[in-house]
Amino acid sequence: MHAITIPEPGGPEKLVWDEVPDPVPGEGEVLVEVVASAVNRADILQRQGFYDPPPGASAYPGLECSGRIAALGPGVSGWAVGDEVCALLGGGGYAEKVAVPAGQLLPVPEGIDLVRAAALPEVVCTVWSNVFMVAQLRPGERLLVHGGSSGIGTMAIQLAKSVGAEVAVTAGTKEKLDFCAELGADVLINYREQDFVAEIERATGGSGADVILDNMGAKYLDRNVQALAANGRLAIIGMQGGAKGELNIGALLGKRAAISATSLRARPLGEKAAIVAAVREHVWPLLATGQVRPVVDRELPMPEAAEAHRLVEASGHIGKVLLVAP
Repeated sequence: MHAITIPEPGGPEKLVWDEVPDPVPGEGEVLVEVVASAVNRADILQRQGFYDPPPGASAYPGLECSGRIAALGPGVSGWAVGDEVCALLGGGGYAEKVAVPAGQLLPVPEGIDLVRAAALPEVVCTVWSNVFMVAQLRPGERLLVHGGSSGIGTMAIQLAKSVGAEVAVTAGTKEKLDFCAELGADVLINYREQDFVAEIERATGGSGADVILDNMGAKYLDRNVQALAANGRLAIIGMQGGAKGELNIGALLGKRAAISATSLRARPLGEKAAIVAAVREHVWPLLATGQVRPVVDRELPMPEAAEAHRLVEASGHIGKVLLVAP
């Protein structure tokens, strides 16, 4: 088969479409013929040499894919060769085939075509596990999403609205904020021109956000705590603004607030399977009815992964950038 390899870390030009050995499904795994994958920030970090795959995962980038089951490994039941699926991966999505633990498979939702289904597994599992399973967003509460026009952000807006929460978002352009509004966002904050703490205070009458989904990390840590409501929950899922920040424990204590920080890729298989099962139960029906949908900026041929990485690093896209296998 062919896959995108990274012979040495560096810029997008280091991604090479090359011939590699076919994967073989092990115990509890299935072999998926990949139709499409999607670009995530973790793929860029891996390309740069900063985010190695977890032990046992494919060395190729790609944390999600869609495709058809080509073979079943030992001990797999409930799936059949030919089933159309999408999957959460530890790596290997930028390839023509990938071996996937059966617990990380999802059927393609009704009404979603097979290519666009590749935009779902990583973002839906990330949002559901952090916003709902950990931070426990409830109807009537207020969610602040940083990077509202990203793949994560566009999904977070839709899922939060589906449970009756109010949603505030930050983004860097009017175009991105307008798109967030179309998805249902109630409060639109241009982080280049406005202070999100002041805007959240104004929008909530000074009470703050009950849950904040943050991809920035250190850069926003102090201000996120300021923006939290009493009993608020800050869920950190990224470090685009740095890894080390100063935390005002007094402010956190005063608000009786909580901070969680999670990654998805390195979780044990059992935890991933539990998240995937929860997503199938709670989110897949919303996709089938059209209440929630994947947001795709564009599709590129998988051999052009370098161009896809350039697009994502430039941050001009809205939603996901997909890579379609030849």
